[in-house]
Amino acid sequence: MQLAKKITLLFAILSAVIISLLSGFVWYFSNEFAFEDFYKRLEARVNIAAQIKLVKDANNDAYAKMRAQYLERLPSEKEYVIKADTNTHPNIKTDDALPKSFFDKISEGKTARYRKENHFYAGKYFDIYDQGYIVIIAANDPFGFRELKDLQKILIAGFFLSVFLSFIVGWKFSNYTLVPLRNIIKSMKKIKAENLHLRLDVKSYGGDEMSDLAQTFNNMLNRLETAFETQNNFISNASHELRTPLTIISGEVELATRAEMGSKEHLAALAKIKSEADRLEHILTSLLGLAQSGFNGKVQPRELVRIDELLWEITDAVIQVHPESKIQLDLNELPEDEAAVTLRANKNLLKLALTNIVSNACKYSDFKPVSVKLESNGSLLSIAVNDQGIGIPQNDIQHIFEPFFRASNTSNFKGYGVGLPLSLNIIRLHRGSIGIKTQEGFGTEIKVMLPVNIKF
Repeated sequence: MQLAKKITLLFAILSAVIISLLSGFVWYFSNEFAFEDFYKRLEARVNIAAQIKLVKDANNDAYAKMRAQYLERLPSEKEYVIKADTNTHPNIKTDDALPKSFFDKISEGKTARYRKENHFYAGKYFDIYDQGYIVIIAANDPFGFRELKDLQKILIAGFFLSVFLSFIVGWKFSNYTLVPLRNIIKSMKKIKAENLHLRLDVKSYGGDEMSDLAQTFNNMLNRLETAFETQNNFISNASHELRTPLTIISGEVELATRAEMGSKEHLAALAKIKSEADRLEHILTSLLGLAQSGFNGKVQPRELVRIDELLWEITDAVIQVHPESKIQLDLNELPEDEAAVTLRANKNLLKLALTNIVSNACKYSDFKPVSVKLESNGSLLSIAVNDQGIGIPQNDIQHIFEPFFRASNTSNFKGYGVGLPLSLNIIRLHRGSIGIKTQEGFGTEIKVMLPVNIKF
């Protein structure tokens, strides 16, 4: 069963239960109080009958005349006046056998009421001239019963009409509510392996649970896209990058076996073998890090990290490897609130990503001054790394995040083209992004943006 039908059916059932309970309450209280007015009319006639028939008063004839003239006679109205005997049950011949509880209430001095179907009784005890009397008035109330019957028909018809309307409203409501979900499903069906770069428009869903769902899909697509890219790049590039040093090593080993032990050719070949073996180790280490940093579904351990403190550690680490580096750390625009520069992250991975960026800035600027500036707007941390280096050619910018790609003007610098792709994977892992602004021959600015207070 479709979700819309389930919601509609549930909505209709709940509406039916609520309407039936409401109708039951209306019927119960209407049934209880519908005859209250009629009972009061009977009780008034009881008092008038006692006054006219039991009290000796010169005005009784006038009372009787006024009663007959102005007080309507009820359908099947009858009067019963008898002397009360407290020791025995009164023997009154009425249309219906009155229960003992009716007379018990009268003997207590209260006004008694009794109803059998549409026939009503009201009775009361009167003490007149030291003699007790019981006065009972009986009558029919066809209008009250008719009103209850009409009310019963209205409630039944209203119940079925309300259930039908609630079904229609529930169907419209469920369809309206599920429109964003259907749009998400429709958009997701368009995304296939060949167009994983497509994303759902989170803003169009109004910032509710649907937008959270769309954002969750986007995060999943980020992981899938990165995993696909990592796999494809590994297959297409790893074989070539690994084969090159192995070919050189094989050639140098062959050369070394032909040369004399201890000769210059022999030592040069061994040095080349050592260099290429180190290169091969570095490539394998980079490939392993690139694969591990991808969105492979593994939960990375995270902790609270202060980015300003992390940047100091990165600065020290880069200078330790390249003492000639000149790094200027700018923390002048940091907020006073410590939470604004603290985020939950995998410290080792994040440190590796930022270290790669800062180290590249120092290396490709021939160790000219490099500026690292940290800013915060409350929900987003921005780390801008500016160098005065060789810059990146415009034709190469779109490829710099591809593994093993190196810009056309980097032939004089040692590298393997893995640092930036590795950094991008790690930044994406932390729901962040990287922006680049560069001009060949004038330098490059790489800006890393990381969200604060993100739940992973």
